[in-house]
Amino acid sequence: MLQIEHVAKSFSGFMAITNANLTVPKGQVVAVIGPNGAGKSTLFNLITGHLHPDKGLITFKGEEIGELSPHDICLKGIARSFQLINIFPRLTTFENVQVAVLARNRKTNKLFTPVRKLLIEETDSVLEKLGLIPYRERLCSSLSYGDQKVLELAIALGSQPEILLLDEPTAGMSPEETRTIVKLIKNLSQNEGLSILLTEHDMELVFDVAQRLMVLHQGQTIAEGSPNEVRRDKAVQNAYLGETG
Repeated sequence: MLQIEHVAKSFSGFMAITNANLTVPKGQVVAVIGPNGAGKSTLFNLITGHLHPDKGLITFKGEEIGELSPHDICLKGIARSFQLINIFPRLTTFENVQVAVLARNRKTNKLFTPVRKLLIEETDSVLEKLGLIPYRERLCSSLSYGDQKVLELAIALGSQPEILLLDEPTAGMSPEETRTIVKLIKNLSQNEGLSILLTEHDMELVFDVAQRLMVLHQGQTIAEGSPNEVRRDKAVQNAYLGETG
């Protein structure tokens, strides 16, 4: 579904990405791992159009998307959550998700229709899927940190993506909140058929949820395959996992 081939990106002579290669099959959870500074966030920015590659190909369902805008890429079916929570604090939980649903259905120009009457069932369906119905009318600024992270997932799902990118989805979470996110990721992949690409420092979580891993080191893909294949890879052990056996 998503293919990255020999992608490179530099900033004023600094090579943030030198040779990234990645495959995301339909319906699978794929994790990008690597040390701090390996280029993971840069790679996500390239996939979602916030940056454009200097060379290489980024294709989604066979179409080259490397030069498209974030808006166009989102409309094609790629959504993303961020390391830092990115929500509308003065809106309710329902309204936050409704904004994404309206945008996906191109309803944001209905100036003379009360917004509360638009796409209610579609918005509630997303909230229910992520367990947010009890917080439907709450201002999202009053939600716990963990629930705000779940809400950000709901906003991303409101655009009806085929691939969901999760950038450090459990950063700053308690163990209980982390278990909730893991359960949601598994449910979205296994029961909803959603393709998920994530980057995460929690290796226990990565090996629990991902069917496929890609390892970045100094901007270059040094391994790609199943969790067991990557775990046994000597280059990965030396560069990232810190193992010598």
